[in-house]
Order: sequence, then structure tokens, then C-alpha cells
Amino acid sequence: MTTNVSSRSGFLVESLLFAGWYIRRWRSEPLVPLQSLAFPTLLLIVYHTLVSESMTRLTGTNNLNGLVPMCALAGGMLGALGLGFAIPAERAIGLLSRVWTFPIGRASALIGRLIAEGARTLISAGLVTAIGVAMGLRFQGGPLAVIPYLFVPVLVVLVVATVVITLGLRVGPDGNAMMTWVGTASIGMVFGSSGIAPVEVFPSWLHPLIKYQPMSPAIETMRALSEGGPVLGPLMLTLAWVFGLAAVFVPLAIRNYRIAAESAI
Repeated sequence: MTTNVSSRSGFLVESLLFAGWYIRRWRSEPLVPLQSLAFPTLLLIVYHTLVSESMTRLTGTNNLNGLVPMCALAGGMLGALGLGFAIPAERAIGLLSRVWTFPIGRASALIGRLIAEGARTLISAGLVTAIGVAMGLRFQGGPLAVIPYLFVPVLVVLVVATVVITLGLRVGPDGNAMMTWVGTASIGMVFGSSGIAPVEVFPSWLHPLIKYQPMSPAIETMRALSEGGPVLGPLMLTLAWVFGLAAVFVPLAIRNYRIAAESAI
């Protein structure tokens, strides 16, 4: 029992050390944290300034309760998509293989990377939410709703990061074109969601696609948390997407990491 507890605590410490290392690396590569903070902030301010009045006339609401979650998700996903370009480069210079030879838990580097992505997303979502509150966003369900509100984008981005890591390890050093397409599709899902406008505004034939694509349930969960509305339905759909994708891509990410690391040893 003691050995198992020590092993688990050791693995957690290793993962946290890797997370800290990845976070410190962003000091010399500031583009990722910058774009994950600056892009959603500017998007929120510009879109709200330009469109809020027209949206209010059209729907009776400025849709700030949907726009803030959309921007929080967009910022987190944009940062996670950077992994698709960083991982092939790390593989090419042999960094993955060197880490693989360390006497540590095999998955600690991957978990550490995901912890770093989660921390970055939490900070980004917190900043966007604070700006949204300054613009008029209110949490009708009480201040405690802010906590799960901020962790919804973290949960989504962790799964997106796992998918990107899996593909980044699979495509190898010449996969920039594929990752560009993946990034375009991912950001397209964010902007083709209920965050950009209420579902009712879209043509009727698009309603099922908009409503049930992966990003909309997360946005609707955050909207319900801020408005004090029913959360269970969109939350269950969000968790279904999250755990469904995780069940497929977590084993693939571990497998691809092992293959990529051992291929250069």
C-alpha cells in the first residue's frame, strides 16, 4: 500500500514538474500565451462593440452570455492548437526521446503538458470573464457559479489538446499543413456555434448541427451557469463529448508518444 501511494505521489510530482517546465518555456516563446490571452480579449471587445446593438434589435439580447464563453473557448483552443506545431519540432530535435529515457513515469511528460494547458486556459478564461463582467455580464445564479463556469473551457481544451497531441505525434515533422486544417476546423466550430448568435437566428436546417456540435453544449453550459438556468442538459452533452473523445484519443496519445520517442532511440 505504501509503495503504491509513494508511486502515485511521485508520478504527480513529476507531472507537476513537467507542467512548470512547459510554463517556463512560454517565457521564451510568448506567442502561445499571448495569442491565447490577447486574441479572445480583442475578439470579445471588438465583436461586442460592433454587433451588440444589432443583436439586441434582432433577438432582444446582446448575447453577451454566449459571447463570453465562445471567446474563452476560442482562446483556450488557439493555445492548444499550437501544440500541433511544437510537438513535431520537439520530436525532430530528439527532445521526446531524451525525456523518454529519464527514470520517470512514462506518461508524466504528457500529463504535465496537459496540466500546463489547463492552467493557461484557466487564466485566459478568467481574464475574458472579468472583461465580460466589466461589459455587463452578470451571474444570476450567484458568485459560486463562477467556479464551474471557468472550468468548463478547461475541460474542453484538455480534450482538444489531447486530440492535437495525438495528431501532432502521428503526422511527424512535416505535418504543418494537416495541423493548419485541424486548427481551421476547430476554430470554425467555435464560431459556428450558439456563442456567435442564438441558435434560432440560424437557418432551421442548421439548427441540429449548431446545437449538437461539440462547442455549443459547452457554451450553453456556461450560459446556463451565468443566467441561473437549467444546467443539467447541456452539461451532460458536454461531458458526453469530452469523455467520448477522451476515451478514443487518450490511449492513442500515449501510444503515439511511445512510438515517436522510441523511434529515435
